[in-house]
Amino acid sequence: MLRHEFQPGRLVAGFFLILAGVIYAGDAGGTWETPWFVVIPVVASGLCLAGAVGVLTRAIRRRRAVSRTAPAGTQPVEPR
Repeated sequence: MLRHEFQPGRLVAGFFLILAGVIYAGDAGGTWETPWFVVIPVVASGLCLAGAVGVLTRAIRRRRAVSRTAPAGTQPVEPR
């Protein structure tokens, strides 16, 4: 049994923040040269993508919860 609910939006956000850290670490270690402004689009796009994944996850879970609580013999109403 899971101890907590899986939240894929947080996973996506964490991945992009770790990617930003790796970019800065590579620059600090001298592996490559990275301009300071490169990380801004990486973090911003990662947070936007994480928000979209979070909204999608919530919509899917809400839809599943509605279909589980519907009385037996009735069909869940499909949104148009």
